[in-house]
Amino acid sequence: MRKFNIRKVLDGLTAGSSSSSSASSSSQQQQTATRENDVQETLQSEHFQLCKTVRHGFPYQPSALAFDPVQKILGIGTQTGALRLFGRPGVECYCQHDSGAAVIQLQFLINEGALVSALADDTIHLWNLRQKRPAILHSLKFNRERITFCHLPFQSKWLYVGTERGNIHIVNVESFTLSGYVIMWNKAIELSSKSHPGPVVHISDNPMDEGKLLIGFESGTVALWDLKSKKADYRYTHDEAIHSVAWHHEGKQFICSHSDGTLTIWNVKNPTKPLQTITPHGKQVKDGKKPEPCKPILKVEYKTTRVGEPFIILSGGLSYDTVGRRPCLTVMHGKSTAVLEMDYSIVDFLTLCETPYPNDFQEPYAVVVLLEKDLVLIDLAQNGYPIFENPYPLSIHESPVTCCEYFADCPGDLIPALYSVGARQKRQGYSKKEWPINGGNWGLVTRSYPEIIITGHADGSIKFWDASAITLQVLYKLKTAKVFEKSRNKDDRPSTDIVDEDPYAIQIISWCPESRMLCIAGVSAHVIVYRFSKQEVTTEVIPMLEVRLLYEINYIDSPDPEQVPPLPTPGTGSNPQSIAPQSHPSTSSSSSDGLRDNVPCLRVKNSPLKQSSGYQVELVIQLVWVSGEPPQQITSLAVNSSYGLVVFGNCNGIAMVDYIQKTTLLNLGTIELYGSNDPYRREPRSPRKSRQPSGGMLVMASCMCGLSNLYSESVKKLCTSYITGLCDINEGTTVQEDRCKSPTSDVRDNSFSRSRSSSVTSIDKESREAISALHFCETFTRKADTAPSPCLWVGTTLGTVLVVALNLPPGGEQRLLQPVIVSPSGTILRLKGAILRMAFLDTTGSLVPPAYEPWREPNVPEDKEEKEKLKKRRPVSVSPSSSQEISENQYAVICSEKQAKVISLPSQNCTYKQNITETSFVLRGDIVALSNSICLACFCANGHIMTFSLPSLRPLLDVYYLPLTNMRIARTFCFTNNGQALYLVSPTEIQRITYSQETCENLQEMLGELFTPVETPEAPNRGFFKGLFGGGAQSLDREELFGESVAGKASRSLAQHIPGPGGIEGVKGAASGVICELARARLALDERGQKLGELEDRSAAMLASADSFSKHAHEMMLKYKDKKWYQF
Repeated sequence: MRKFNIRKVLDGLTAGSSSSSSASSSSQQQQTATRENDVQETLQSEHFQLCKTVRHGFPYQPSALAFDPVQKILGIGTQTGALRLFGRPGVECYCQHDSGAAVIQLQFLINEGALVSALADDTIHLWNLRQKRPAILHSLKFNRERITFCHLPFQSKWLYVGTERGNIHIVNVESFTLSGYVIMWNKAIELSSKSHPGPVVHISDNPMDEGKLLIGFESGTVALWDLKSKKADYRYTHDEAIHSVAWHHEGKQFICSHSDGTLTIWNVKNPTKPLQTITPHGKQVKDGKKPEPCKPILKVEYKTTRVGEPFIILSGGLSYDTVGRRPCLTVMHGKSTAVLEMDYSIVDFLTLCETPYPNDFQEPYAVVVLLEKDLVLIDLAQNGYPIFENPYPLSIHESPVTCCEYFADCPGDLIPALYSVGARQKRQGYSKKEWPINGGNWGLVTRSYPEIIITGHADGSIKFWDASAITLQVLYKLKTAKVFEKSRNKDDRPSTDIVDEDPYAIQIISWCPESRMLCIAGVSAHVIVYRFSKQEVTTEVIPMLEVRLLYEINYIDSPDPEQVPPLPTPGTGSNPQSIAPQSHPSTSSSSSDGLRDNVPCLRVKNSPLKQSSGYQVELVIQLVWVSGEPPQQITSLAVNSSYGLVVFGNCNGIAMVDYIQKTTLLNLGTIELYGSNDPYRREPRSPRKSRQPSGGMLVMASCMCGLSNLYSESVKKLCTSYITGLCDINEGTTVQEDRCKSPTSDVRDNSFSRSRSSSVTSIDKESREAISALHFCETFTRKADTAPSPCLWVGTTLGTVLVVALNLPPGGEQRLLQPVIVSPSGTILRLKGAILRMAFLDTTGSLVPPAYEPWREPNVPEDKEEKEKLKKRRPVSVSPSSSQEISENQYAVICSEKQAKVISLPSQNCTYKQNITETSFVLRGDIVALSNSICLACFCANGHIMTFSLPSLRPLLDVYYLPLTNMRIARTFCFTNNGQALYLVSPTEIQRITYSQETCENLQEMLGELFTPVETPEAPNRGFFKGLFGGGAQSLDREELFGESVAGKASRSLAQHIPGPGGIEGVKGAASGVICELARARLALDERGQKLGELEDRSAAMLASADSFSKHAHEMMLKYKDKKWYQF
């Protein structure tokens, strides 16, 4: 049999249909050339520049916490070397240590605009926070010892660094050089001690005497070191290991937390035994017996108040028999003990106090608790210790993010509307005080436009975020799972589930900002259509449709496999030209042979549903099991408010639903969209007989699980982790397969393999032609068309674009009664790789947006006038006037995984073509507006971000930015208008980037300032008697002790100084404060020293020259000394 030639079909170069054959191809080309000249492309390469803008969300894997009590800035370090700084709401900053080593400790130079970070790779860094993008001024790398603890006293330039060996080194934070003064572990402990005390776990100076340093060793030994006499005054020993130490502000007592869940309070001058031992969570044991041991108290803080008892705040220390109890923070105040349960493990906590001076009454007012996945702020001043409402966007990961969409330049009334309905969802019971972390200043926003980010989550929730002006604030949360019956435990879960967990997870979001219509597709092959309403309603019966979508095929012949991979496409044998509306109510749960049949994966609630203001359910659509085959997950979705239609597709085919009339209009296998033009020569066949009962198992068809609208340049790109069993149709054998993983599975996040093992052949053979892109529009459906009309463009994973014509009834009441007629047009276009995105341009090169219905309140009864207007409203598919010239054409822009094409309509000639990548594939392509023009933006799996002009597809930008390291990036990367883009950089954080030169230039102004000039509070008054008798705080001249003139230089091999990129400029930018003045003096001395050094070098060179001249002169004198004048 003759092979079917599809070359012309692939390139869309057919001369024309029989009805338009009179137009010659040469005249079409001339016409196209004329039209090309009409489009003035204004975008140039200089309009593009790629840079990161801001990072939102909770810092992933936090490890350290610090607070500047004067500047009111909070710092969080992470296990990946990231540094996040938070001021007032809207003032955030992200920095990254180049090494990527974990941050083990942070120390602010209080009110100096600087921060010291200590890392797990034994480096310490000085950050300059006086610039909008903080930079490292100095770094110091320890070579021979591991850093375990750092301490920087208030208003001091000397940083104490404790090590694993038990030694303490002292670093000058101005020059980042080591002092020769070292506290060795063997000098700090008892000479009679036979064992090493362990690493240094605590360093602090006595609040009343800076010359006394308290050193805590892990083994349980604490030493009070006299810095002047260089010896230990007292040593305090305890049997249990120490985790932390805290001073009473008067400097006469300190408290230690231990590994057995006890606290010991020590009197400074009584080292023999602790003054008091407390087991906060130990059971009271009679007869003087020792209480049962508890879990370690990881940290304790001891804070005093002028009125009332001191606060002792601690984390950990719970009894071992409290199995399953959540992590707790304990607040002990006088005789009361409050145990505050947390949702996640406690990483660190800090008590916020009114004064930065350690020798004054602390007056604590709040506790910042850094959890593994949250940040909690507790109000200590109110009864019951309520928490503050967190104003930062740290709840992105409340449920794992499964998909993301980004909309810039939205209608102006949209954000206020979402905010008003979202405000009613806020929880009650928060502290009435304002958020106390309020440092920094907002940046200047020269031009702002409404931006909205929508995140879909594993629990079925959807969050709307206001992302305008590089900030982020949650607006509204929608719970889609509310429409389904929930199983109380795993045993009750219906056997029809196709995922092990997260059955409500969101995979695709389709949203029309103008009409506010929202449509989502979930992992259980369900689609929900929502309308927006400001009124609360109760829905008695949730509207529901069930769609039966499973088709199979036989091959008659196929094209050359070099041109098109031989992937089968499902289909039925019905006539594709006449499709009657149909719906499939669930009538039975099993077919005649006992297989699961006509059953959806989830059960819709049959009780009345109270729907609050916001998004309300319009229609629930579910795909059902067919003869033991599970429904395949939805790979593409589109909704159109003007037509009242929603369409979705998967690897079996496509379905279109009229959500106004609640009917199914289209239910086809992909093959039937081809009609007789199928290049693969496939025919539908009856379902195969050799099926095994599924019994909770799925066959190969479910391998498409979790791909959402993803990436299938054939299915070679399928993550092989998903595929645990294969099925060969030709041989009629089946292999059972485990249930699909959830979209939030770790496997999916961490692997994106391209294995070419022998199994791939079977995968290719079995996989089906999935629907990968859908786009409603008003354009030319056929070559013979003289006017645009409503239609649907369908893109598949085999690179085919098919056009479906829509015949819509007139508006008003007729729209509710007359059916929408749907028919494939026969138009087929071909590209290389799966189709990702489609859009349409007019003759001027402007984007032709899909038609939409402006939003109006659906739950308000309309008066007669409104109804009359509705009746008189013109139908959507109005033909243009007869005077319109046929030459008025459009351009279809189609982007696939491999290439982009611009097709001239109605001629369907390929006007422009661009091969985007040969060796990789495009993950995301979007047609976006920028600088009053349009371009195509693409993100490739090899990490390149590219933009192309439209319609000519001229390359404008190609930057290597980010390689695809996991599926999370692929699943969430998206472009939007005005040069904005984003992706989920970690499971908890959104990274926003810009590819606009203008935004890059204005970014510095838009960023907030972390440092603001603030007067340091006055030191506490010593009082008359303390001044008279010397009872106040004792100061110490650390320069005299630690300076080079007295202490000498440290060994060069001990640590290596590394100048930071912030350099001298950062020091010059310092404005005021003790450290800054010293820094400027140091800088002046350095510059003076440099000049003196140059002068010395010149003097040395002149001296050497003089010596040389003298030597030569002396040699000449000796040579001619004894000669007479006549002998010369």
